[in-house]
Amino acid sequence: MNAPLAPDWISANQQLLVLEFARLKALLRPEEHDGHAGIDASTVRTLGAARQYLGDDSAIDWLARTFELSSFERDLLLLCAGVEMDAGLARACAHGHGDENRPWASFGLALAALQSPHWSALSPHSPLRHWLMITVDNDAGLSTGRLRIDERILHLLAGLNDPDMRLSHLLRPAAGLTLQAGAHAACTEAVVATLSTPCTPPEVPPLTVLEGDDISAGEDIANRAAASLGLRCQVLQAKHIPPHADERARLLRLWQRESRLLGSALLVVIDDPDTTAGDGTLELLNRVGGITFVAAPFLPPLDIPTRSFRMDKPDCSDRQQLWASALGPAAMHAVGDDVAQAASHFRIGSRALQDIARGMQQTGRKDASAGIALWRTCREQSRRGLDALAQRISGTADWGDLVLPEAQLSILHQIASHLRQRQTVIEHWGFGAQGSRGLGLASLFAGESGTGKTLAAEVLANTLQLDLYRIDLSAVVSKYIGETEKNLRKVFDAAEDCGAILLFDEADALFGKRTEVKDSHDRYANIEVSYLLQRMESYHGLAILTTNLKSSLDSAFTRRLRFIVQFPFPDYDQRLALWKRAIPGAAPTADLDFSRLARLSVTGGSIRNIALTAAFLAADSGEAIGMKHLLHAAHGDAAKRERPLTDAETRGWT
Repeated sequence: MNAPLAPDWISANQQLLVLEFARLKALLRPEEHDGHAGIDASTVRTLGAARQYLGDDSAIDWLARTFELSSFERDLLLLCAGVEMDAGLARACAHGHGDENRPWASFGLALAALQSPHWSALSPHSPLRHWLMITVDNDAGLSTGRLRIDERILHLLAGLNDPDMRLSHLLRPAAGLTLQAGAHAACTEAVVATLSTPCTPPEVPPLTVLEGDDISAGEDIANRAAASLGLRCQVLQAKHIPPHADERARLLRLWQRESRLLGSALLVVIDDPDTTAGDGTLELLNRVGGITFVAAPFLPPLDIPTRSFRMDKPDCSDRQQLWASALGPAAMHAVGDDVAQAASHFRIGSRALQDIARGMQQTGRKDASAGIALWRTCREQSRRGLDALAQRISGTADWGDLVLPEAQLSILHQIASHLRQRQTVIEHWGFGAQGSRGLGLASLFAGESGTGKTLAAEVLANTLQLDLYRIDLSAVVSKYIGETEKNLRKVFDAAEDCGAILLFDEADALFGKRTEVKDSHDRYANIEVSYLLQRMESYHGLAILTTNLKSSLDSAFTRRLRFIVQFPFPDYDQRLALWKRAIPGAAPTADLDFSRLARLSVTGGSIRNIALTAAFLAADSGEAIGMKHLLHAAHGDAAKRERPLTDAETRGWT
């Protein structure tokens, strides 16, 4: 029944129903019917030909065989269908009840009129009741209550095997992929081999668990494996599973029936790792039966047999192969080495990668802009998960905006070169084969507020065309045990996909010295620190920790940091350069004395704030930016910092 139904089959099936209904009318009103009496010989010959054409593959015969209906249960189901489809059969039922207002089937009427009757036909565990084919109007009692055939079954008997509308808002067909990564192709073969092996007992196949973070690949694997068994694959999102037990039980029963009617396997998709804790999801997986898959980042132990397979996002080599296959020779020639860089840096899932490649083919770019577009699209696609967890910082700063001693600039350039050459050293030269520990680029930027720590991070991000995210410590740290680690895990996992630069501002608030364990709070605080150390060491991108108090950091952190950049308080020459950069050339100025301004002992951040405030003061008064505006702004900034300006610092400004 799961194959397409030919028009001639449908006609023959409907003709056979007419014959079945005539037979039931003869049983209900034997005084009016004798065998085929009342049916002309031509119709009898036509119906005979229909039965010969159908054999035992009519809808009712297939249902009876699939759900193991007895001959009485088969006729009872036909009787319930007949009163909906044949007015003559409905009148025969009314005659049998002795009441013209009861033109429907009842169990009592069936027991009295149909052949080989048995009371168990409508027991709660009988096929007709268990599979929700027939419902009973219990208000009138089991024997006299009206029997109603399920609409899905009624349409099936008529030859229309369409999906149950009650499941249409919960289920969707699985979406396959055109291409598979090498690891995913091997996983598919293993799954097919496992499902093709007879299980014990044969009626309870194990649950196939596809565990990993490439959910789209898991859906593709399930779809291909189901197709190899001649089955369709339907997808149920875990978030759509009803929370109430009775609704969940009905969903289970409807699906179990639907899987037989359509020849389908089920894939339960759990997008959020936290969803696995839902009791409803676990209960459904424990009870669903049949050929069932579950795709999830992680799944706790279940009470049923399972067979687990990994379906993580493709590794670098698989991504390169996927890019080459998905883009094709022409597009690959256009993007050149940019594909290798993108494959190394962006950990993109199978579906997203192929969608990007398809878009690249449609644009048809063949110049240098193709590689730029590829990198930009990968950035936009891979950062979506991190956008919900941290604040993305957009900036246009470059190396010319940094005013630092040569030693500090040299270290920052080293950090940039490490990120640029990561693919060569880690992958091509084999350093990654020694393990991921210690390959991270965790760096510490230490110095007073306003000395350029965040600006330096912006310069690195802009130079390398990477995203920069500030981690909100208030959203990460939790007073509840285990929540801080969970929050950090989400941040790092999402950052791994896009290789973003992570900026933990004022890091000493979270990464302070581990204390001596005096109570449970100290012990769990130290666990948080240890977890962070482990993730920093394995993170393949750049994690920047900024602090005003370097001495407050745990020594275990400093040992694991690849780079430490001390941002000094700017000297006179540096302040002079900062003042000249603080006021744009397009801004109107009047007799500014940068040498006097540089005597003001403030950081670069304060210089920028003073210049900006002075510009607003001048604009509001309709004047060019002058020393008096800067003096006013400087006093305001000093009051904010609770550090009054000395006469020596501002002498001669006005």
